[in-house]
Amino acid sequence: MLMMLLVVVAGLALIELSEANHRLKTYIDGVSERADLAMRVRTAVDRRAIAARNLVIVTSADDMAAEKAAVLAAHDDVQSNLRKLNDSIARSDDPNAKTLIDAIASVERDYGPVALDIVKDALEGRQDQARVKITSKCRPLLAALVKSTDDFALYTREQADKLEIQADTAYATQRAILVGLCALAVALALAAGVLITRSLTRALGAEPDMLRAEAERVARGELTPSDASLDAHEGSVMASMANMRASLIRLIGEVRGAAQNIANGSTEIAAGNIDLSSRTEQQAASLQQTASSMDELTSTVRSNAENAVLASTLAADASNVATRGNEVVGRLVNSMAAISDNSGRIAEITGIIEGIAFQTNILALNAAVEAARAGEQGRGFAVVASEVRSLAQRSSSAAKEIKGLISTSVDNVRQGSQFADEAGVTISEVTEAVSRVTTILGEISSASGDQSRGIEQVNLAITQMDQVTQQNAALVEEAAAASQSLETQGRRLIESVSQFRLATGPGGHMAG
Repeated sequence: MLMMLLVVVAGLALIELSEANHRLKTYIDGVSERADLAMRVRTAVDRRAIAARNLVIVTSADDMAAEKAAVLAAHDDVQSNLRKLNDSIARSDDPNAKTLIDAIASVERDYGPVALDIVKDALEGRQDQARVKITSKCRPLLAALVKSTDDFALYTREQADKLEIQADTAYATQRAILVGLCALAVALALAAGVLITRSLTRALGAEPDMLRAEAERVARGELTPSDASLDAHEGSVMASMANMRASLIRLIGEVRGAAQNIANGSTEIAAGNIDLSSRTEQQAASLQQTASSMDELTSTVRSNAENAVLASTLAADASNVATRGNEVVGRLVNSMAAISDNSGRIAEITGIIEGIAFQTNILALNAAVEAARAGEQGRGFAVVASEVRSLAQRSSSAAKEIKGLISTSVDNVRQGSQFADEAGVTISEVTEAVSRVTTILGEISSASGDQSRGIEQVNLAITQMDQVTQQNAALVEEAAAASQSLETQGRRLIESVSQFRLATGPGGHMAG
């Protein structure tokens, strides 16, 4: 209700302020503007009249030109301000102001041409006619124009006074309304204060001092119920505090039991973590020894793999050498076969030579017989035949010796060829054996490499297991420290909870 009243007061104040602002804006945009324009028209008319009079009086050409310019400028100002004044009146809803402005414009329509005629007469040298027009026409029209502007100025002042009176009246009315509404709001606030106080007292269930004392008792840890809390009606703050006390008693009992269980469990966890930490350290030491042994085994296997690779290389070289030996023996066998063939041909040629020597010997013998028959005449021929026979016999003996040597050489070559064949077969077998050894050594080298890599992986896994075990050992130590800290916190929690004094039990002892 009080808020609604305040809203109404604020709304009325805003409405009145809006109306006052509208009136002020109307005055500034309308009355004040039109009054200013009317004064400008009046001033321009005066300047034009003075300049026209001076134009009749002066005789210098320069002065006349200056006064002419002054008349024309003032005339333009009159016309311009009249147009602005008519535009302002056209935007307003004040018929009286429009009538007064129309009167000014009507006089100006008559006065303006007269003023311009005076200027024309003065410039053309008709000074007497100009003075006559000033006296007979200009002065009455000027007086009428002055009266019209004075009437409009008077009307403007009356409108301003009326707006001021309206503003004062509205201010007084609004002030009276606001004072009355404020008084009503104060009265309603006092009544609401009384009602709120009674409602708060009932909602609190006791005086605020009693509630504060009860809260201080709970803050000190005294959870025993007081007389005020027992007499509090249901739904009040005091009754809620009594319910809170009962809930606190249950909660503290549960927390105390849970804290004791936490402390006991933390003790057991700490002992188990210490035992687990010791076992984990032993396991870490064993893994370190295993990792060291695996490092040595890895080095040995790696060395074996390298030796196997070297042996495979040497076996491959031996296989290549045996292959080249086999090829050489093959060429030797071929050479021995060729020698055997050539020896056979030499034996054949030697046989031919032996046959020729035999025939030569027979021919020499026949020649000797014929020489003997010839007597002295055939003695020289007999000597030649004897020498030929001797040569044939020596050739036959040499051919026989050569044949015997060639026969022996053929036998030796045949035996050497047989040995070369056997050596070729043996070297082929050696080559095949070396090739098989090379293959086996390659397989051993590959297997050793695989075994080395496998052992390295096992070694890496053991190293990782060692690291994990060390990390687990550190975590176990941290868990042991956390368990000890949890046990300490549990003890502190028990000590903190024991500060609360609860209601006495059936045996007369304090529950806390």
